[in-house]
Amino acid sequence: MIGVVRAAWRLGAAVARGRAGRPLSQVASGGAESGGAEGGGGSGSREAVERLVREHPVVVFMKGSPEQPLCGFSNAVVQILRLHGVEDYRAHDVLQDPDLRQGIKNYSNWPTIPQVYLNGEFVGGCDILLQMHQNGDLVEELKKLGIRSALLDAEKDQDKK
Repeated sequence: MIGVVRAAWRLGAAVARGRAGRPLSQVASGGAESGGAEGGGGSGSREAVERLVREHPVVVFMKGSPEQPLCGFSNAVVQILRLHGVEDYRAHDVLQDPDLRQGIKNYSNWPTIPQVYLNGEFVGGCDILLQMHQNGDLVEELKKLGIRSALLDAEKDQDKK
């Protein structure tokens, strides 16, 4: 498992330089006024994106699918979630829908994919999720959602040895 974390770190390290994570309460408020794609209810509209981010406690907008991520950063997000034992989440492939791809960027005011949402709040991309994983914040945020991180069980197993 450590190899996966190191690989995820290498993938996210270039992006992580120069960006600091912010508390979820600060991140969630950014960009709300910018809106989504123009129009009534298309897949990239603010209303459509809002429904998607609120449809499940953990939502990921990525390139590809969890079974077949199509970029290294999306793969790193999937691997981090797997390390924590998070299997029940909604993933949306933005490569299948250009309107959604632009709409989610507008919604979050964040220019890159993947994007991770916990309980409807924008967390960030691969770099932020990796940072949260490394400093233990992800375990705490998952706990708030009623999700027990598998890493806690792994630590208990190590302590028994």
